[in-house]
Amino acid sequence: MNTNRLLKEKKRESQFKGKEFLKYIGPGILVTVGFIDPGNWASNIAAGSTFGYKLLWIVTLSTIMLIILQHNAAHLGIATGLCISEAISKHIKPTLGKIITSTAILASISTAMAEILGAAIALQMLFHIPLKIGALISAAVIVVMLFSNSYKKIEKVIIGLVSIVGIAFIFEVALVNIDWGQAARGFVIPSIPQGSLVIIMSVLGAVVMPHNLFLHSEVIQSREWNLEDKSIIKKQLKYEYLDTIFSMVIGFVINSAMVLVAIAFYENNIVVTELQQAQEMLRPLLGNGAAVVFGIALLFAGIASSITAGMAGGSIFAGAFGESYNIKNKNTKRGVIITIVSALVIIFFITDPFKGLIYSQMLLSIQLPITIFTQIYLTSSDKVMGEYKNTKVEKVMLWVIATIVTALNIMLFISVL
Repeated sequence: MNTNRLLKEKKRESQFKGKEFLKYIGPGILVTVGFIDPGNWASNIAAGSTFGYKLLWIVTLSTIMLIILQHNAAHLGIATGLCISEAISKHIKPTLGKIITSTAILASISTAMAEILGAAIALQMLFHIPLKIGALISAAVIVVMLFSNSYKKIEKVIIGLVSIVGIAFIFEVALVNIDWGQAARGFVIPSIPQGSLVIIMSVLGAVVMPHNLFLHSEVIQSREWNLEDKSIIKKQLKYEYLDTIFSMVIGFVINSAMVLVAIAFYENNIVVTELQQAQEMLRPLLGNGAAVVFGIALLFAGIASSITAGMAGGSIFAGAFGESYNIKNKNTKRGVIITIVSALVIIFFITDPFKGLIYSQMLLSIQLPITIFTQIYLTSSDKVMGEYKNTKVEKVMLWVIATIVTALNIMLFISVL
């Protein structure tokens, strides 16, 4: 009798924990929207179609880095109630702090440019709207959604629609002739073929996006938990880590599927020079309607990820003045406008949209060391984090990541020279 009662109590407890975990799912998923933005599509397609299985390792490495970095950024938000930008304004000298946040805003602009451009390409594919007019339409929709907060109402729908594309790519993997032995080796054995550094850095920048680190620390701390209660903080840290791992693994699977399916181009000696060509990848699964489905998915991916880029820009700009993200606040509004309008202006000067997408992601990887070193300083500081500062193991992992990213950037610089 007692045994049955104990079993029932354990079952109720596990069900409660499962339901409790679901309450904390969200910040990681919001960040994961950036995983399947148009910049990722272009970078992954370029990696698979140009170098076959040889660059799969960078997807693996980037995802491992991302889990550690995103968890660390969220850790800062939970333990301090500050986003990275607010922590910079509070704990780093003003001149240096403004330089750091300025480069982070540039990263948000670069991201927004790729995402608005992707949405414009989708409008061109679906309705034959000229690229620049499509960019104007997309930017206007994004600004209205951000300023009205209406994105909150349709956020789940957007994530659901974008996820459909991810699922389509995953199913597509089953229909494409893949050498899984080569794929397994590609995932774990680093290889840097001649001429691949730009694409390697674009994939890295497309996965480990600096603005997402700022955004995660903002979204996670905006829930306004009781920071005086240590038991609540510990619970948030526990569930946030699960949310981060769960969300980042989803991103890894989708990104890997994109590269694997794009290898079909490589094996058929097809050089991809336009994102529109990628619709052919979905044709075996979706038939002649592939172009429409691909276009719709690309449109929603562009809009959804542009929203998060605008939020990140607003958060970084407001944080530089010691303020949290609040779209009713003038500094948040200025940050959003600077991000979206600057991205739109850049699009008007781009002559090759596909290369524009790839190089925009590469620029993110160049800014990445600045964000990582700043994050290490803040989360390792006893003054900033108190008892929740990085452990020795966490410091080692973060410094290894910073060293790898910096080394890749130096290699890229040397190759350009």
